[in-house]
Amino acid sequence: MQNIAEHMEVIGADGVHVGTVDRVEGNRIKLTRKDSGEGSHKGHHHFIDKGLVADVEGNKVRLSAKASVAVTMEEEK
Repeated sequence: MQNIAEHMEVIGADGVHVGTVDRVEGNRIKLTRKDSGEGSHKGHHHFIDKGLVADVEGNKVRLSAKASVAVTMEEEK
């Protein structure tokens, strides 16, 4: 988690964009609001648990789950 920085791209195991890091809060990655989606999700921050992080590669955080699955595991606050 110490290698994860603001504005890094978060991608699923399949290489698909999940979000952009706003900051790390405890054991979670807080994503920027611009990646929050539409409808009731629009304008809310989403979080990814550190347990889903597989690797940090350059300016990208790669998750262990595909993007479509990782999005369903996000915690909204």
